[in-house]
Amino acid sequence: MFIPDITVEELAQKLSQPDRQLQLIDVREPWELEVVSLPNFINLPLSDFERWSPTIKQKLNPEVETLVLCHHGVRSAQMCYWLRQNGFWCVKNIAGGIYAYSVRIDPSLNKY
Repeated sequence: MFIPDITVEELAQKLSQPDRQLQLIDVREPWELEVVSLPNFINLPLSDFERWSPTIKQKLNPEVETLVLCHHGVRSAQMCYWLRQNGFWCVKNIAGGIYAYSVRIDPSLNKY
């Protein structure tokens, strides 16, 4: 199953369009969000998968564009794959994750 990537530049462009309907998921751990995070992302840590996965379709709309973020793009790719298997149609992995965003888009953000 092919999971498309979105660059951090494309993410920044989408985030700058306030009227655009997006679902934003960050799969990092809470301690990682304390270091650095982006606004409007829902935190669904992969380590808590068993807790939140049964209700994912109640929390998110499978028909809405969904962008998934992690530190470098590996965990978010896993989440994208799972979402696609569970009926989410427009899912994209944010290539390079929050690290790439902090390097290429907003250098003022913390890095780890």
